[in-house]
Amino acid sequence: MPEINQFGQPVGDLVEGWEPRPRPEPVTLTGRYVRVVPLTSAHYSDLFGATCGPEDAELWTYRPIARPASLPDLWMHLATVLESPVDVTFALVPSEGEYAGRAAGLASYLRIEPRTGQVEVGGVLFAKALQRTRAATEAIHLLMSHAFDDLGYRRFEWKCDSLNEPSRRAAARLGFVHEGRFRHHMVTQGRNRDTDWFSVTDAEWPDVRAAQERWLDPANFDGAGRQLTALSALTGAVGE
Repeated sequence: MPEINQFGQPVGDLVEGWEPRPRPEPVTLTGRYVRVVPLTSAHYSDLFGATCGPEDAELWTYRPIARPASLPDLWMHLATVLESPVDVTFALVPSEGEYAGRAAGLASYLRIEPRTGQVEVGGVLFAKALQRTRAATEAIHLLMSHAFDDLGYRRFEWKCDSLNEPSRRAAARLGFVHEGRFRHHMVTQGRNRDTDWFSVTDAEWPDVRAAQERWLDPANFDGAGRQLTALSALTGAVGE
């Protein structure tokens, strides 16, 4: 039951000792399978090769722009991203697989609210060879862990076009809770976008973190790198 104040109104739980949190900075986060590093122009060529071929057009369907057809086009797009005074963008550099040692993805901290302790991971782009790999999962895990464990944030968000089913499935697999849909939220590439919202709170994070870490443990993979237990099976049990 919620606490009742002196006016007979229900009020939220008291957050003892709450203070605004530090803003995320461009830091390097290193895991077993991937490094999450501050994006620089040195990554653009690798990213173009990994995500901008003619066969990669579908990766850009739900992004703000269509697939860049040339390195200068991608350069201009990412230069604008880096010019943001409020977002923090990272390149994802896997330590294994086809793109080992090369940037093969992107992710950003968006909607950073130090006063209330909330942050979103957005602009996520994985090369096809990076998708559904432990490096991709670990990249998001590292960003979540940095926000919750290092910076003390209370809420970590994931948003996507409501029609982007792979992104919706990824959020659920990672342990995010679906919160609802913002209808007619924006216009992307000239088309309407309804946006689905997902989150993990600091109260949920210890169980979500444990599930992610159990999945990422090398013991969860056979000699060919195939998972023994699905992450969805582990995060789906959180809270039971």
